[in-house]
Amino acid sequence: MGRRRWRDYRTETGARPVRDFMETLDALEFAELTAAMKRVAREGLAAARHLRGEVYEVRARGQTRQFRVLFAQEGQASQVILSLTAFIKKTQRTPLRELELAEQRLSDWRARSRPRLH
Repeated sequence: MGRRRWRDYRTETGARPVRDFMETLDALEFAELTAAMKRVAREGLAAARHLRGEVYEVRARGQTRQFRVLFAQEGQASQVILSLTAFIKKTQRTPLRELELAEQRLSDWRARSRPRLH
């Protein structure tokens, strides 16, 4: 398998919600979340937790807060790790709205990535 790399989901208007979330973190939190994401890129799904369907989560812990990035693998050889949503974890379970948002964004990304037939 080729080298896995992270890509951000982008909205139709070009917004990057996961990147925008990460920019709100302090330096230590950002470093912890980035390190957890790099671990997934190196080790694959063994470094993540399966949630539902094709959606997985990567976990990171700052000094006072915990973070999650929901993602899916893409590409012919699953070499792309597509970050779909990120949030501060406040409850024991992953919020259903975050999981549904990740699934909707994955569907949207795939629909917009397909070659258009004329």
